[in-house]
Amino acid sequence: MATRPPRTIVTPRLRLIPATEPLLRASLAGHAALAEAIGRTVPASWPPEHYDAAAVQFTLDWLRKRPADAAWGFYFMELPVAAGGPGTLVGAGGFKGAPDWDGIVEIGYSVLPEFQRRGYALEAVGGWVEFAFSHPKVQMICAHTLAAGAASIGVLRKAGFIPVGHGNDAGAPPDQEVVRFELQRA
Repeated sequence: MATRPPRTIVTPRLRLIPATEPLLRASLAGHAALAEAIGRTVPASWPPEHYDAAAVQFTLDWLRKRPADAAWGFYFMELPVAAGGPGTLVGAGGFKGAPDWDGIVEIGYSVLPEFQRRGYALEAVGGWVEFAFSHPKVQMICAHTLAAGAASIGVLRKAGFIPVGHGNDAGAPPDQEVVRFELQRA
């Protein structure tokens, strides 16, 4: 039986487009390759912070090992054009894998600087939260962010996440404190 590709998550202003193997490979090949493969406008400032080649390769390797769990991977944040033409990528994020045995799934996100402070990160997080909690197995969603990341902390708090203490993020600078946030199923 073939695995169904994950669906695009639609929020009031965004489309969260699942990253497929071809899109991830195009992303590794460069800005122009991604724009051609995804059929969207990719700003010159692409990629967003934390969306580096190592993150893309991690996601690609994970997706190859777990194609049935593709919906629990990475998404491109697209701001659609009102007239229905190709939209613009404004950020990236999604899940860091499928729910674990305890029903916990982790999210992460990043928005391009010129699109920050417009509520896109909060809207994307809301879309992923709704998606995650539509699956009965998911009991909690967590996120890790730098203690100095006021904007990210604001997004998580507005989305209902609660800080629970010291977090763990292998990609964080060694001199930076990481905070773990959690959102329990209601």
